[in-house]
Amino acid sequence: MNNKPTYNPKIHHRRSIRLKGYDYSQQGLYFVTICVKNRACLFGEIINEQIILNDAGRMVDKWYNELENKYPDIKCQEHIVMPNHFHCIVEIIGSVVGANLRVCPDDVSSPDLEKGGHNEIMGEHTGSPLWRVIQWFKTMSTNEYIRNVKTNNWLRFDGKLWQRNYWEHIIRNEKSYRNISEYIINNPKNWENDSINPKNEKTK
Repeated sequence: MNNKPTYNPKIHHRRSIRLKGYDYSQQGLYFVTICVKNRACLFGEIINEQIILNDAGRMVDKWYNELENKYPDIKCQEHIVMPNHFHCIVEIIGSVVGANLRVCPDDVSSPDLEKGGHNEIMGEHTGSPLWRVIQWFKTMSTNEYIRNVKTNNWLRFDGKLWQRNYWEHIIRNEKSYRNISEYIINNPKNWENDSINPKNEKTK
C-alpha cells in the first residue's frame, strides 16, 4: 500500500471539468490524460509491471515529442503511453516574460467538446492554448494510425482513435508536480488496479 502514489486524479471521470474562466494559454504546467475510445488496448501491453509498446504506441510517443517542434512555446515533460491511454505533463512557456498562472475574471463560452473540449478565452494570450496543442496531437496520431491500418494491418478502431474529450489538471506548485510525475512513472505498476484497464470495467 505504501508503494502507491499519493496523487489520485480520478481519471475515469470523462465529463468536461475545465476550470471556468481559466486561460489555458497562460504559462504553466498541465497534467493531461487522453483515452482511446472504448478503452481499446491498441498501443501495447503491460508485462512484469512495464509497458511494452507496439508500433502504434511508439508512434504516439513520437507525436508527443513533436509538439516542441510544432509549438515553440511548448515543453514536453514527463509522459507515458499506456495500452489504452496517454498521460503527459505539458509546459506552456508563453511569450510574455513574467506571466503567471491566473484565473481570468471574465466569463467564457461553453466548452465545445467536438472541437477539443476547451473554454476559449477572448483577449490576448501568452502561449499556445492547451486545447489546440492536444487537438493537433490527436489529429496527427490519428492520421498516422489510419495510414498504418491500411498499409500495415494495425488493429482497427471504432470510429475515432481517441475519446472526444480529455482530462487536464493545472499543476500549481512543485509538490503537485512531483506527485503527478511519480503517478505517471508508476502507472504501469498500477495497471492491474487502474480504472481505465478494461478488466476493471464494471458491468451494469
